[in-house]
Amino acid sequence: MRLSTVILPIHRWNQGGREVWRRAEELGFHAAYTYDHLSWRTFRDEPWFGAVPTLTAAAAVTERIRLGTMVTPVKPRSCITA
Repeated sequence: MRLSTVILPIHRWNQGGREVWRRAEELGFHAAYTYDHLSWRTFRDEPWFGAVPTLTAAAAVTERIRLGTMVTPVKPRSCITA
């Protein structure tokens, strides 16, 4: 059985974020995912970091664990000017 985990993008990299991703790999998870929402209601006044930079940093400190996003909305990222 392969187990995966979700890690919310709320951890500052220099204040434990690096260790959270490394720990997921040490625990033997097959994959670790994060959300790509622009915010989450319960974390409205807390840090919420972008998924792509978070996963890029996680890839730099892990070796085997698969990384990905749970949700990646396209519309909020598109720039349409009139």
